[in-house]
Amino acid sequence: MVDVHEVAVVAMDSVVPFDFATPVDAFNWVGRYRVRVCGPKRTVDAGCFEIKIPHGLELLSEVDTIVLPGHDPDMVVPKPLIDGLRQAAARGARIASICTGAFVFAATGLLDGLRVTTHWLGAEELAARFPALEVDPDVLYVDNGQFLTSAGAAAGLDLCLHMIRRDHGSAVAADAARFAVMPLEREGGQAQFIVTPPVTPQGAELEPVLRWMEANASLDLTLEDLAKQAGMSTRTLNRRFREQTGTTPLQWLHRARVRQAQHLLETTRDPVELIASRVGFGSATAFRDRFKRIAGTSPQSYRAAFQG
Repeated sequence: MVDVHEVAVVAMDSVVPFDFATPVDAFNWVGRYRVRVCGPKRTVDAGCFEIKIPHGLELLSEVDTIVLPGHDPDMVVPKPLIDGLRQAAARGARIASICTGAFVFAATGLLDGLRVTTHWLGAEELAARFPALEVDPDVLYVDNGQFLTSAGAAAGLDLCLHMIRRDHGSAVAADAARFAVMPLEREGGQAQFIVTPPVTPQGAELEPVLRWMEANASLDLTLEDLAKQAGMSTRTLNRRFREQTGTTPLQWLHRARVRQAQHLLETTRDPVELIASRVGFGSATAFRDRFKRIAGTSPQSYRAAFQG
């Protein structure tokens, strides 16, 4: 019999309906979670409709995971909610925020000293209000272990799928992703969604080189190799990558190699040293260092968590 993981989604006045519905649906798709909704009030104003809240904040003392959907960043966070979140954290509950839910989360002080994210439109304000945070506006989500934060809207689903994957492995998360009609892991970060001047028609030139890089990631490629394949100077290639992917060519290549390594760690029992060589790293040490920076854990820990 599979243990049921208890989830609480917190809703208050000004809750963002999309952010609120995302964890409720995503965890319910899996069938291994019990999702309940709580808040300081029993009726919540969600803008164009009201939501009846079946549970009070006492639910926070019972659950394994708490999700804070987006709310109006200017709202005053009720002290009972702050106290409830701190007490839940002290007993080891996992807490995650979606979009501007990071403002609610930050008000507890639990995120002080941590790297976090929120919707790119609110990142500057979050950093100004809570200078103890390291706000990264370029990523879809940040996993600090017990505490997680995500960017806005669809990134909340990325975060929920990531937590499902952490809890139950890739196969279960992949089923949930198929149900949602979206990839289990989207490429790139939030930078690709930030409003910038329109990309010129020549922007389509990067698609062939990205496919080539993915197919040849195991080779010992240099920036000059990539520029030659793209038919442009290294300086132009760097600029185009920044404009269209929010990263550099070599960083993108490292991420492609790590993605391939994650697949091999999940689906084979090959030694880490062999996987490092197969995906293009010159040494197992370099592979471990890069994998930890990108995936946030070691290859061995990743395999233990996600294989099968």
